[in-house]
Amino acid sequence: MATPAFVAAVSTALNVDPTEISGQPYRGDSTATDRVHATIPEVRRALDTIDVPPDLGMAPRPIAELAREIARLRLASKDARHLQVGASLPAVLTELAFHAHTTDDPRVWRHVNAAQALAVTLSRRLGYTDLANSAIKDASASAARGDDPNLPALAQLSRALMMMLYGSWVAGLNLVRAAATRVDRDTPQALAVHGALQLRSAVLSARGTQTGDTTETEAWDHHERAVDAARQLPERCQDWYALQFNPANVMIHGAAVAVEMGDYDEALRRDSQIPGQTLASLPAERRAHHSIDMARAHVELERMEKALENLLKAEKAAPQMTRYHPSARSVTAHLVDHHRTIPEPLRGLALRMQIS
Repeated sequence: MATPAFVAAVSTALNVDPTEISGQPYRGDSTATDRVHATIPEVRRALDTIDVPPDLGMAPRPIAELAREIARLRLASKDARHLQVGASLPAVLTELAFHAHTTDDPRVWRHVNAAQALAVTLSRRLGYTDLANSAIKDASASAARGDDPNLPALAQLSRALMMMLYGSWVAGLNLVRAAATRVDRDTPQALAVHGALQLRSAVLSARGTQTGDTTETEAWDHHERAVDAARQLPERCQDWYALQFNPANVMIHGAAVAVEMGDYDEALRRDSQIPGQTLASLPAERRAHHSIDMARAHVELERMEKALENLLKAEKAAPQMTRYHPSARSVTAHLVDHHRTIPEPLRGLALRMQIS
């Protein structure tokens, strides 16, 4: 089965983009099955013109209304409702650009940055790596104008995620480690940013163990720092910058770190220790991602029924994410190849993913 680390290694050896190995973006074969991808050109156009005062032809929505729309889209993104995000984001970006160039208010640039971050997430999840990388550069520029000391670190967090896709474990680690040293942890929001950087470092380190670039000790040290940061957060704390940094997310990252290191028994042990109510407290995208990781662990241990069970659980939580996720599709294809007679639940899942 093609793991993310394997895809990164092959793409590096062949000097091609990882999406050429994974097959992304996974386009539909009809208008109905390709609707989410149809939103990307408008998102691209809106991002490309963010530094040019737009000619709207009508009055933009007030900043307060656009801020509420960003909050709504952040919730949609956490639930991996890609179509909803892609359909609404271009107008938000364009109207915010108008306000930003009219007022040059740091508060407006912070909203621009949040909208660009949504574009990064959407394009990365759908496999448009060129657009994601371009949007990250745009977000870095708006972060510098937003008068928020944490925003530059968030841009580095996104850059490191793309570096992980390309197999640049050490470069990504250097980036987030440097960013973490510049985060002042005297506020809950800064502490959340620091914790998110530690989680990113943990997964980067875990991936790097597969190529000998990093060690397991490094990965677990970073994860433990994230655990410590989560403990220091107030018990009832808002989701700063939509990072989803909280004890529950830290717990599922522990299982993910073990998966990326190839320690599948440890991954399943950690999974078994996560209370059901803890998992239920997470947004749909996080729950689905965890189930996909556990499906990977089960299939590597040849527990095919458990792997399918986790894939179906992921699809139920976040169907759009699961059907477009390279690891979910890789596990599904492996299960299809494994079975002489394909079970109906697996057949249905493969059909919805358009995997023959």
